[in-house]
Amino acid sequence: MTHPKRLMLLGFIDSCIVFFSIYISFLILNPNMNVIQSKTLLISALTIFIAHHLTAAFYGLYKKAWAYASVGELKAIFKAVTISIAAIAVVQFVGLGQVYVRALAITWMLHMLLIGGSRFMWRVYRDSVTKRLKLGGKRTMVVGAGQAGTMVVRQMKQNPQNGLMPVLFVDDDKTKQHLDIYGVNVAGGAKDIPRLVKAHNIENIIIAIPSMSKAEMADLTKVCVETGARTQTIPRIEDVMTGKVSVNDIRDVKIEDLLGREEVELDMKAIADKLQHKTILVTGAGGSIGSEICRQVMKFKPDKLVLLGHGENSIYLIDRELRGLNQTETEIIPVIADVQDRTRIFDTVSEHAPDVIYHAAAHKHVPLMEANPFEAVKNNIFGTKNVAEAADTFGVGHFVLVSTDKAVNPPNVMGATKRFAEMVVQNLAKISKTKFAAVRFGNVLGSRGSVVPLFKKQIAVGGPVTVTDERMTRYFMTIPEASRLVIQAGTLANGGEVFVLDMGDPVKIVDLAKNLIKLSGYEVEDIGITYSGMRPGEKLYEELLDPSEIQKEQVFPKIHIGRATPIGSSEQQYVLDKLLDMKEDELRNTLVSLANRKVPESPEKSLTTA
Repeated sequence: MTHPKRLMLLGFIDSCIVFFSIYISFLILNPNMNVIQSKTLLISALTIFIAHHLTAAFYGLYKKAWAYASVGELKAIFKAVTISIAAIAVVQFVGLGQVYVRALAITWMLHMLLIGGSRFMWRVYRDSVTKRLKLGGKRTMVVGAGQAGTMVVRQMKQNPQNGLMPVLFVDDDKTKQHLDIYGVNVAGGAKDIPRLVKAHNIENIIIAIPSMSKAEMADLTKVCVETGARTQTIPRIEDVMTGKVSVNDIRDVKIEDLLGREEVELDMKAIADKLQHKTILVTGAGGSIGSEICRQVMKFKPDKLVLLGHGENSIYLIDRELRGLNQTETEIIPVIADVQDRTRIFDTVSEHAPDVIYHAAAHKHVPLMEANPFEAVKNNIFGTKNVAEAADTFGVGHFVLVSTDKAVNPPNVMGATKRFAEMVVQNLAKISKTKFAAVRFGNVLGSRGSVVPLFKKQIAVGGPVTVTDERMTRYFMTIPEASRLVIQAGTLANGGEVFVLDMGDPVKIVDLAKNLIKLSGYEVEDIGITYSGMRPGEKLYEELLDPSEIQKEQVFPKIHIGRATPIGSSEQQYVLDKLLDMKEDELRNTLVSLANRKVPESPEKSLTTA
């Protein structure tokens, strides 16, 4: 119904109610009264008619969406009716010399009942229609009967087209259990979730506790996911409290939610001092980590951000994304270059004179590098050497190498080349004014080549999900967290450190696969898991530091400094001169031996005995 038509209808209904209320009140007190000739009734009726429509307009009674009426609307009706009755009392006292208190009291009650009833009947009608429509909706459990949870249930009831039917609440607050909120029962606590899901045929679970810590949220999410019901969560508490939440804002639980990692509060001032109004160069800027480092760096408003990468499409995408932020303070410069091209790298660093370099360019795929060891050496070792020596030559302030936990006791080419890259940076730090550092961390969820995108594709086609070994574990963190900690670690560098990010507890790959299957709405039996066997170069377990390197103290929350020792400078140079002349098997053995520090004092012997 359009606004003018609705206004006319409500005005007509209110006019009828006004005259009916005042007439009935006088008739109850004086059944023999001649209503047509009663001057008192006529004056009172005209007064309340005018007063009501004025107060109704003032309090917005003709503009409100009464299908969603609640306590606020009831208060507005109370004020409008009370003021209207007070106006009659004033007119009766001034014009008639007498206030008919009993008649006005009855009029007030009838007025409240009929005006309120006429409005709330829309709410009752809508709720009855909603109830009928909800019969086909997914049976939904809401975890959390606080403000957020009740708001979610209310919106589900008001938006049945979303296909969700609230069946019950779950809340650990004993005082709320067994209460009805918006017609939905609080049936138990978190420990009862598996039982309640089965008993009530729950298809969908919404976790509506936005103030819960990430560790608590991870534990609760695991319980919900294990039930097999689709599990969702809501946005931040700030959005809930300001009324921004709707059912459409509810999102599916992601695999990151199961990590339970709390956000680290960064030292923003220290980072700003290093990045604001500076020139920053990121190699591998189109990759998963490199592109996220660029996004994080942009927040600190550098004067210039140089995006260096070998793949033109990935550099084009991150360049376009960053320009879309409309941050005019930063000049964004895309550079297509291969870190193996020493001349090109030196020219780029010389031209742009960066204050900080984040070196994220690398080959990272373990089996592929095992099959192509020379490419791993050229990119991971010599590419790092080129960028690091350019930084030293042109006086770059800070250089941060993005490394990996696979550099610890590596049995494979990829890990060995990354450990050797760390050694190159560590040795250069001894003689350079540039502050060199390496940052070592484990797998990042969602990065290119990681298991999560692979598992999702396998689930999408109906499975099975392939896991190399049931015992295999890995460390995981999110790409944004890893990138933020890399930037933070760069501010702590004094030269030569290998920073190690606290990755939390290792995760079994098979458990990760099972959780992804359930988060996708399937049972493990529906998709299936097969074990393919370990691939060349893979380890069952990965470490962030060798036991001899462990230094337990944190220099910053979730950041440690390792005691990773490089080989000697002369030995390093000797090996670098010989690496590319070796045969593949000799190259593999030499790299792994060097990376694991299993080398004699003589450089010549190290090559002949590797």
